[in-house]
Amino acid sequence: MRTITLVGAALLLSACATIFSGGGGQSMSITSVPDASTLTVTDHSGVNVHAGTTPATLKLRRGAGYFKPETYTVTIAKPGYKTRTVALRSTINGWYFGNILIGGLIGMVVVDPLTGAMFRLTPREVSARLDADAPVLTTNQEGLTIMLAQDVPAAMWSDVQRIDQQ
Repeated sequence: MRTITLVGAALLLSACATIFSGGGGQSMSITSVPDASTLTVTDHSGVNVHAGTTPATLKLRRGAGYFKPETYTVTIAKPGYKTRTVALRSTINGWYFGNILIGGLIGMVVVDPLTGAMFRLTPREVSARLDADAPVLTTNQEGLTIMLAQDVPAAMWSDVQRIDQQ
């Protein structure tokens, strides 16, 4: 009887979203093509919460305070490529509503809102493909322009001269 009472009390005083999703934050995988790109993550107030390179796995808070969702801006950059920015937003975690049946009022009004577990960050992972910037042109004193074949505009193909390696 004592065990049943303890299990019942634990269920009534627990918080569904915290139990099923964890209360310490959400793991976020961030990758890019090309990899080894510069990665910066800032929160809703513009505070830098992470700086590094891709790929990375971070643990980010889902809440910004009591009943306040957190948002992040993920910026991925690499020289020669266009910078990519992705917004991470918090949405209501479906497990939060489990408090109606299991977690009770304490889980719904106190624990899940305080731990941020009532929220879930979306998207669940970031995978960014960076587009190449405008072609880099190199011109010497005689007017020689060197560029990748894929970057040569169609109108210029008649003027292209191939330089073979010996």
